[in-house]
Amino acid sequence: MTIKSLIRTIPNYPKPGIMFRDITTLLQNPLGLRLTIDALAQRCLAAASPFDCVVGIEARGFILGGALAYTLGKGFVPVRKKGKLPGEVVTQEYQLEYGTDKIEIHKDAFAAGTRVLLVDDLLATGGTVLAAAALVEKLGGVVAEMVFIVDLPDLGGSKNLQQRGYRWSTLVEFEGE
Repeated sequence: MTIKSLIRTIPNYPKPGIMFRDITTLLQNPLGLRLTIDALAQRCLAAASPFDCVVGIEARGFILGGALAYTLGKGFVPVRKKGKLPGEVVTQEYQLEYGTDKIEIHKDAFAAGTRVLLVDDLLATGGTVLAAAALVEKLGGVVAEMVFIVDLPDLGGSKNLQQRGYRWSTLVEFEGE
């Protein structure tokens, strides 16, 4: 059993021509979930960039980020869609395939200078994680590293992160298909 083998592909979702990589099948498998969190934790422990807290991006980044923060003995900070956080927030707009969206973080999520690990399930174009990185930086934080389960390199997200100088890693790749 491998992490990649537990990720289901759903053709033509959410629209024709898209091969959706569904990690829910990975997460529902007890061994798959353990392998995933352990592999992400090992990458974080081996990384040259220490961090103070984990920032997870809604929604699957919450699942991974919470488990990873617990495993590594760090605090967890959520980045949510607009209007979901109750306190004072900082907002970042970002581009979607057709239009824009906004994400937010609490203004008091962490102190300036805090080094964060950004976590999400999948790296596609990089738009969402770059918006989350912008939020971290607006608060005076430093993005130490980004981790994902899946990279879709054909969509250019990994190149976007590399061009901007961010450190990142993924556990598996799905090319083309």
